[in-house]
Amino acid sequence: MFVPQSRLHLGAEAEVTAGTWFGLPAVMKQRRARGWRHPDLDERLGRQRMLAEARILLRLHRSGLPVPALLDADVDEDRLVLEQVDGRPLIDVLRDASVVDVEPFLHAVGQAVRHLHAQAVTHGDLSTNNIMIRDNGGVVLIDFGLASIEYDLERYGIDLHVLDEVLGASHPDREGAMAALEAGYLDSEHAGEVESPGGTVPSAADVLARLSQVRSRVRYHG
Repeated sequence: MFVPQSRLHLGAEAEVTAGTWFGLPAVMKQRRARGWRHPDLDERLGRQRMLAEARILLRLHRSGLPVPALLDADVDEDRLVLEQVDGRPLIDVLRDASVVDVEPFLHAVGQAVRHLHAQAVTHGDLSTNNIMIRDNGGVVLIDFGLASIEYDLERYGIDLHVLDEVLGASHPDREGAMAALEAGYLDSEHAGEVESPGGTVPSAADVLARLSQVRSRVRYHG
């Protein structure tokens, strides 16, 4: 059973609580009702989203991508129990003035994101809050509540553009941050097109080219 200890995050979609699961460090993600929706619709959408998140986590875990292990899924109670990841959010690492060289971390993040995309999964909210850096320097992607299975090149480019915007706005002092991340993305062993059930995942080079187009559109309309 899950034994709660402290609240980690209260968001619009879910409440995240730290605790233990049969003695293991864990977090529970409890979906929150959206009052502005009809209750039946809210329940149906919430259940679909939770099941999708659980399936994507299992898909990524089987692929070898470091993501939190899914420990339990209770559809009736609208909650997931996940492994608690050790380490610090990337946002904290980038803000830590004592960490002088962040390029290795960002390169590893780029590799992890390409591994994610190679499984035909887009994250949907790739902020520096949703990327953990373990004590050994390893990267773990977390919070797949908005993730989906995609084969549309645009969605992969937008995934990276979210990170690009966050790095530029929140960490302007870390010069070359996105360049290091892009290098890791391109250097990943999954850099070529990848066949996946349902379609073909675009190559890393094609995704980065689309990212450049997305940047241009944003600057033009801005």
